[in-house]
Amino acid sequence: MEDLKPSSANSCPLTTLGFLDRAATVYGDCTSIIYNSTSYTWSTTHRRCLQVASSLASLGIKPGHVISVLAPNIPAMYELHFAVPMTGAILNTINLRLDARNISVILRHAESDLIFVDCLSRATVLEALSLFPPHVPRPRLILITDDAVDSSSPTVDFIDTYDGLIEKGDPEFKWVRPSSEWDPMTLNYTSGTTSSPKGVVHCHRGVFMMTIDSLIDWAVPKQPVYLWALPMFHANGWTFPWGIAAMGGTNICVRKFNAELIYRLIEQYDVSHMCGAPVVLNMLSNSPEQKPLKNPVQILTAGAPPPATVLFRTESLGFVVSHGYGLTETAGLVVSCAWKQQWNRLPATERARLKARQGVRTIGMTAIDVVEPESGISVKRDGSSLGEIVLRGGSIMLGYLKDLKGTSKSMKNGWFHTGDVGVMHPDGYIEIKDRLKDVIISGGENLSSVEVESMLYTHPDVIEAAVVARPDEFWGETPCAFVSLKGGLDVKPTEKEIIEYCRSKLPHFMAPKTVVFQEELPKTSTGKIQKFLLREIARGKGP
Repeated sequence: MEDLKPSSANSCPLTTLGFLDRAATVYGDCTSIIYNSTSYTWSTTHRRCLQVASSLASLGIKPGHVISVLAPNIPAMYELHFAVPMTGAILNTINLRLDARNISVILRHAESDLIFVDCLSRATVLEALSLFPPHVPRPRLILITDDAVDSSSPTVDFIDTYDGLIEKGDPEFKWVRPSSEWDPMTLNYTSGTTSSPKGVVHCHRGVFMMTIDSLIDWAVPKQPVYLWALPMFHANGWTFPWGIAAMGGTNICVRKFNAELIYRLIEQYDVSHMCGAPVVLNMLSNSPEQKPLKNPVQILTAGAPPPATVLFRTESLGFVVSHGYGLTETAGLVVSCAWKQQWNRLPATERARLKARQGVRTIGMTAIDVVEPESGISVKRDGSSLGEIVLRGGSIMLGYLKDLKGTSKSMKNGWFHTGDVGVMHPDGYIEIKDRLKDVIISGGENLSSVEVESMLYTHPDVIEAAVVARPDEFWGETPCAFVSLKGGLDVKPTEKEIIEYCRSKLPHFMAPKTVVFQEELPKTSTGKIQKFLLREIARGKGP
């Protein structure tokens, strides 16, 4: 046995890019992308990606270069998930909703060589580049045009258009296979819910493992119809741009969506799958356009702990909700609430409570645990002992760009430390209770803001809720609730009524001492409530 060694025949670098070649062969005449009145087949998508990659190579793009993209869920954004790494370059998708200052910081930190800019983000990107110091070279710009929303011509700031690259590109281009599966493939910046964004680098191997893992865990069949309600700039759409190609599915692309559009597209194209943060579930289940679905739609949610009441309302409409947990640093969802058949016999409210838990490791992960932050010892499996969630597996990031200290701090003792606080239930399922920075310490007691938020969501008039710490001269900190109410209420609840509602259902020390009503809570582009902004407001109120 010792004579049997790896060879070039059995140790090819793992990469998701080959999924597109196969899709063109197996599903060549099948629809790959639908966007408004435009549709492509997998043969066409394959050709377009090769042509873009060819043109990028002609512009001098080489392995290791960083190419940034600012675009919504449109065909170009999908195609660039293949075309950019097909040159050996590293794909950096940037949050569309960031302001010019933040985009400028990311572009300088990433040292982007070239940026693809959606036509509606043109002014923001030009402003971002104007903030570059004089000595810092500016990346070249490619404009993604879209006559449906903007018919103006590209300015002198842009060296070409996306369509221009396709026209000039070689459809027979031989794409650049990674020399090693550890070669960087993507660079994503964290959403900054608790701190400044960090540049997360993933390799071809990690992305490949995450993609396959996600397809298996969600049991995605061949040729699904997938609606893009999750931004592709958010952790590369949890790797589903590559996953849908692997299964020969149809991508329904949308520039911007609301509940009415989602329901219409589901009916028009017989959508079978979609992903979204809990805020999307909340939108669908509270929309005036809500109606029971003709056929079940699988919806995968993650990004924030979903309240059980939101899950219950969403499933009552015909959505089949799967719940998972992941981070930008894991490339996708690495923990999922694996469903047990016997749970189907439980009452609907109890099923929703169980489904609100994050769950167990997916098959692609080696191990997960909940540990005491200081000692690293596993907490009790009692569903109440708090600890930090730690992970180990093949899709964990290579590290943070230009941040060796941050990388080593997050990956120590053989684990990736998530910064999320959770519990381990007796059945081995984990449940997130908070971010480490969001735990409220009141009179020496650790309070879970998520637990208080879940109770607030059960109030019939509440549509959004977030709880943070407010300084208190006696207790140190007390819970401060930020609440958004449903529209059209004849009588709105008062602060006192909300507090009394929580006191009737929670231990009194966990009930909010302050309630702030806001029309809408501040969120990241992926639907996570920006608690750091709310903490500033709470601190500003004084003790």
